[in-house]
Amino acid sequence: MADYPIIADVSAYIVRTLREKMCPEPIPSPNNIEISSPASQDVDYIVGLYLYDIREAVQLSTPNYVQRGRVQLSKPPRPYELYYMVFINGSSQMGLKAPDIQKIIGRVAQIVNDNSSVRPNELQSWLDTQEPPIVLSQAKISLEEKVRVWQAISKPYQISLFYKAAPVMLSSGEIITTPRVSEAEFGLYSVGEERRE
Repeated sequence: MADYPIIADVSAYIVRTLREKMCPEPIPSPNNIEISSPASQDVDYIVGLYLYDIREAVQLSTPNYVQRGRVQLSKPPRPYELYYMVFINGSSQMGLKAPDIQKIIGRVAQIVNDNSSVRPNELQSWLDTQEPPIVLSQAKISLEEKVRVWQAISKPYQISLFYKAAPVMLSSGEIITTPRVSEAEFGLYSVGEERRE
């Protein structure tokens, strides 16, 4: 089960993939793609990845505890949805024109479409359980909702891409150690014979 850094790991995976596929064309350097917020001022990058919302996903009934090793139990993992905005940094010193911005946005969309899922054990190599892949898909939100995301950080709306990454299974940090069986008693008796205590 994925540990708490999984949220940061998903963000790092997206940025790493964009850097590998977008440099040197249309983005000159990997350093021009960053995890950031549009609210950050005077930061010289071109493409930003902004995690703007995290929601717990609706899940079906799950067991109270799950087995971890021979003598450990933990609460079951909980599924989360991560909501990202990919944007062009308006304060960049690169002097991008509208056609350049549209090319960059188009390339981002193409890359995400071609790399739309990742398995948790690719992000956290120590995982020994098979978990469902984390899928990147277009966030189904309206233009008004997109504008509200920009307004929340006091910035005017600009063209950007919105994605959902789910399910992100986050394990519990609470582990219960169950007592080992140190002594067991067995008895044999025939069918029909009264059992003696």
